[in-house]
Amino acid sequence: MGFFDMLAEMFGFAFMQRAVVVGLLVSLCAALLGVNLVLKRYAMIGTALSHVGFAALAIAGVVEFAPLNISLPVVVAAAFLLLRMNESSKIKGDSAVALVSTSGLAIGVIVTSLTTGLTLHICNVLFGSIFAVTQADMMLSIVLGVTVLGLFILFYKQLFAVTYDETFAKATGTKVEVYKSLLAVLTAVTVVIGMSMMGALFITALTLFPAISAMRLCKRFLSVVVTAAIIGVTCFFVGMVVSFGLDLPPGASVVGVNLIVFVVFCGISFIRSGGIRK
Repeated sequence: MGFFDMLAEMFGFAFMQRAVVVGLLVSLCAALLGVNLVLKRYAMIGTALSHVGFAALAIAGVVEFAPLNISLPVVVAAAFLLLRMNESSKIKGDSAVALVSTSGLAIGVIVTSLTTGLTLHICNVLFGSIFAVTQADMMLSIVLGVTVLGLFILFYKQLFAVTYDETFAKATGTKVEVYKSLLAVLTAVTVVIGMSMMGALFITALTLFPAISAMRLCKRFLSVVVTAAIIGVTCFFVGMVVSFGLDLPPGASVVGVNLIVFVVFCGISFIRSGGIRK
C-alpha cells in the first residue's frame, strides 16, 4: 500500500478524523504555551496536572459524571495550587511538582483499584487512545482549544514580558500575577483536552519537546514560538500516521517522533556551532 493510499484509508475512519483535528489543535496550543513554561522552568507542570487529571477521571467514573465536568475544574484548581506553592510555600519548584504529580497518580490508582480495578479504560487514560475522542469531545475541545489559542495571541506581549523578566514587567505596570495565573489556566485546559488521546503519561511531551527543539536553533522569542508551533503540529501528524501504519499507541508514537526531531535539531545545532573544537 502506498503512502497516499494509507492516508486515504486513515482519514476514512471518523475516529481518526476526530483525533487528528483535536490533536493538531492541542499540539499547537501546547507548543505555544510550552515555550513560556520551559523558560519559566515550569516545564514539568504538565506532568503534575495530567496526573491530577487522571485522579479526576477516575473519580468521575465512580460517580458517573461526565469526565470533563470534573477533570477541567479540578486540573485548573491544581494549576493555581502549584502556582501558589511555587511563590509562597516552603515547597517550591520540582518538589511542588513532584508532590502534586505523585499524589494525583496515587489517588487515581487507589480509586480505580477499590472500584473497578485497572481496567482497559484506565490504561487508555494513562497511555492514550484515539477511540476516546467522541464527536461531543471534539466539539468541546475545538471550543476550548480556539479559546486558549485566542487568549495566547491576545495577551502575547504580556505573557512574553512575564516570561522574559518578571521584575521588569512589574516595574512597567504589568499585572504579573494575573498573567501567570492565565498561563496556568491555559496550560491546565490544554492538558485536559489532550489527555484522552495522548494519555496522562505522555501529554507533557507536547509542551516540552517542541519548545526545547526550537531553542536548539532559534534565539529570538518570536522565532522560538513559531518554530515550536510548526514542530508541534508536524510531529503530531507524523506520529499519528506512524501510529496508524504500524498499529502503535498514538501517544508513544507522537513522543517518539518528537524525540527524533529533538536529536536532529541538537545535531544541527552542534554542527552550526563548529562541532568539537580542537
